Amino acid sequence: MPLLKLHYNLEKHSIGLVVAIILAASVGGIIEIAPLFTIDETVETTDDMRVYTPLELAGRNIYIREGCYACHSQMVRTLRDEVERYGPYSLAAESQYDHPMLWGSKRTGPDLARLGGKYSDDWHVAHLIDPRAVVPSSIMPGYSWLAENPLEVDDMAAHLATLRRLGVPYTDEMIAEAYSDALGQAAPDGDRADGVVARYGDATTIRNFDGDPRLTEMDALVSYLQVLGQLTQAPYQAGVEAKP
Repeated sequence: MPLLKLHYNLEKHSIGLVVAIILAASVGGIIEIAPLFTIDETVETTDDMRVYTPLELAGRNIYIREGCYACHSQMVRTLRDEVERYGPYSLAAESQYDHPMLWGSKRTGPDLARLGGKYSDDWHVAHLIDPRAVVPSSIMPGYSWLAENPLEVDDMAAHLATLRRLGVPYTDEMIAEAYSDALGQAAPDGDRADGVVARYGDATTIRNFDGDPRLTEMDALVSYLQVLGQLTQAPYQAGVEAKP
């Protein structure tokens, strides 16, 4: 066969074989790389998408630190049973500021992509301290120490600055006021609360999340859980439907 004969002849000439390999790899590379030049045309965007506040971001760090992602995914799939249980399926735009993304398929516990606003702060605090006190069949471990650990926020400005280098649109003012905003979001009666709203929008939740006047890791984690699925209203406004 001509093709096999050509290959046989190339094997006898190393330079020709190398050139053929380069040509074949180049074709495959162009096919994979060329579409990336038009990626801006295919990426979803939403007008109301906001970034995490410093307190919510600190809560996300604690969520990752404690390994919560190992049992809870954050991605509602397009299957009907998932949409009926959890809510509108996840859009790519919802995770555009997540580093790292917490999508996955592991669900020892329920998916948390639409958790925000589903339960009260008191419920979350009680659940994190003693899961079986509110969900008797739960196998989740307790995290009571979060209510005792003071939240370290001295490095939040540096964290926001790093995320900006990765494409998250934190402003200079957000970075400079990161420490103040972390304190202000959990102190609605304090003089820092107005600044948080001014920088992150009227939809930002300002309240004492764990009921303790101290700023604790519990405050941060609950603030993060309460914002899951609430950074944009696009999934709810789009009326997305499940696939059969």
